[in-house]
Amino acid sequence: MRELVRKALAVVAAISLLAPGGALSSAQQDQNQPAGGFVIHANAELVLTNVVARDAKTGEVVRDLKQSDFTVFENGKKQEIASFDFQSVEMATPLSEATVSGLAAGGVGDKALKVAKPEELRNHRLIVFFFDLTSMQPEDLDRSVDAAREFLKNKMSPADLIALVSLGDTLKVDQDFTADKDALIADVGIYNGTEGQGFAQGATANSNQTEDTTGYTPDESEYNDINTDRELFALRAVAKSLEKIQEKKSLLYFSGGISRDGIENQASLRAAVNAAVRANLAIYSVDTRGLQAVSPVGDASTGSLRGQGAYNGGALANNMSANFASQEVMATLSSDTGGKAFFDSNDFAPAFAQVQKDTSAYYAIGFHSTNPLRDGKYRKLTIKVNRPGVKLEYRQGYYAPADFAHSVKGDREQQLEEQLASDLPATDMSVYLDAMYFRLEENRFYVPVSLVVPGSQIPFVKGGDKDKATLDIIGTVMDEVKRPIGRARETVKLNLDRAVGARQKNIQYTTSFNLPAGKYHLKFVVRENQTGRMGSFEADIALPEMKKLPLKMSSIVLASARQPSKHDSPLVRNGEEYVPNISHVFRQDQHLYLLYEVYGPAKEKLAESAPKGTKAGVNVLSSLELLQGAAKVYETPVVKATTINVPGREAVAVELDVPLNGLKPGQYVCQLNVIDDAGGSFAFPRFAVLVRESVAQPSALGSGSGGH
Repeated sequence: MRELVRKALAVVAAISLLAPGGALSSAQQDQNQPAGGFVIHANAELVLTNVVARDAKTGEVVRDLKQSDFTVFENGKKQEIASFDFQSVEMATPLSEATVSGLAAGGVGDKALKVAKPEELRNHRLIVFFFDLTSMQPEDLDRSVDAAREFLKNKMSPADLIALVSLGDTLKVDQDFTADKDALIADVGIYNGTEGQGFAQGATANSNQTEDTTGYTPDESEYNDINTDRELFALRAVAKSLEKIQEKKSLLYFSGGISRDGIENQASLRAAVNAAVRANLAIYSVDTRGLQAVSPVGDASTGSLRGQGAYNGGALANNMSANFASQEVMATLSSDTGGKAFFDSNDFAPAFAQVQKDTSAYYAIGFHSTNPLRDGKYRKLTIKVNRPGVKLEYRQGYYAPADFAHSVKGDREQQLEEQLASDLPATDMSVYLDAMYFRLEENRFYVPVSLVVPGSQIPFVKGGDKDKATLDIIGTVMDEVKRPIGRARETVKLNLDRAVGARQKNIQYTTSFNLPAGKYHLKFVVRENQTGRMGSFEADIALPEMKKLPLKMSSIVLASARQPSKHDSPLVRNGEEYVPNISHVFRQDQHLYLLYEVYGPAKEKLAESAPKGTKAGVNVLSSLELLQGAAKVYETPVVKATTINVPGREAVAVELDVPLNGLKPGQYVCQLNVIDDAGGSFAFPRFAVLVRESVAQPSALGSGSGGH
């Protein structure tokens, strides 16, 4: 069972931001739309889904069905079809507008852009080419651009409307949906410099206006800088911007792989998938690295291999695992949205052909649900056709809207429980989480969990000289067979001085669990109780069988602040508690504090001349190196521990303090060197940190506590 050791709140300072550009503004996202669903909601009542009817024997599309041939059921109850339409690219009429959605307000230059009407989009394919520039090497980018240009020149049909989106420093729409081949060919060539002169940072390819950089709030920037989920956030933004276009849409995602080595929120992956499904957007992932030969000794992008890994198969297994891991997220995006992934091939043409095939013809069916409840529950759809020998393909259900304002206390608690149990993530507000572990005794671990909510996500209410808000927090820990073995539930009342500027800071909540060794899945849900918006975060943690490890270490806690505390926990040393820095983003005027423990280090052999009764000591050496590329820019003095300083747990607790005022702003790779000299064991874990310029700010650290 869970042992709740303590809870704490801290308002942690945050600094500037990474701001994405706008997503496809053809359909500005509706903030009142519920998070989740397997269909498009054209308004609060109408439910739309698309159906492909195929001959069961030949697989050919059946094109002569009528509205009376279909019957729609929601949770087993028959629904009356309110709208019915059949769309086929063979019936498309030419569309010569320069844009479909009117992305560039006021047009380009003095020429106003003509915006297509919704009815003019019928029977067209809407395809987004998404280039993830952050993940591709130059040769990968060249291959993807060449493939795109080849398709545009020779395979693009009159029914195809294509948009270009890129993710670099920001998310940008470089070309709105258009049928203009020449414009598309020119714009796609900008990505690798084969067309035009490029465009200035912060401007789109078809506009000289500076891009709006207010998309993210300042206190979220540290997570956007280090977070590898930003690709998923970008895909979600594109999907949400296309929700109100009712036609089927496809997105070709060109990427060199998504490496999940930052703040790994599984909820963000589910949120991206859900947004795409809700917008009727199928994602076709293309690994632009093409066919790869995995070498045991690595490639030219890595340093020389040391040790025996090149000879015993360990290095090859690690390289293959890393390659598969970088493709796993892309495969999930495709399979869960109705698209297809294309890996390990230098020929990208099949991806374009698959998109055209899958969006050739379909029926659009809409109905008004007879269930008036806005309970946010999943509703299963069943669609039947009265003609034998016809097979239907359609989404299997959707999530109903949820109304928080009119719910009572019991309903609100039930809402939290349902969200915690749901596979559908809550994404109305940003939530970040990190979990660590420290050994308490043989096969038992103390697991602190830190949860952060950006203050900009919380609608504080003014009360005198205070900013007030209430957060509901619920969380669970599941073992490998999905049994709940730990739980947290807390209502946190924030009552902060106005001078602290809570809206520009982060709210950090910490709880903890007592768990045995094993693999676990954590999920936490946070709800702010002004509007009822919720956010969730999911993560996995593995607590090792330490007796099998040559060097037994805890997690490494990185912190930029320590605060007085009377709690008794591994995070407290000499009366000061380390506040974990989840984002690994620091300022030059801060210190990088590290805390970790080494368990059961070997005892040194006593010399024969040692006095009788002398106890053997330990010899644990620690230091930290900061690297940029191959250059070492900083190294701490070696810290030597000769005694057990946590006797109740037979542990050596090591603290390092690195002042950052002597470092230049930038990203660093930190290598921690830990050597048990007496036992001949060692470890060299690495992690990334980002150092930013100092910003003049008032002191922003406060705390509160709660009992349980």
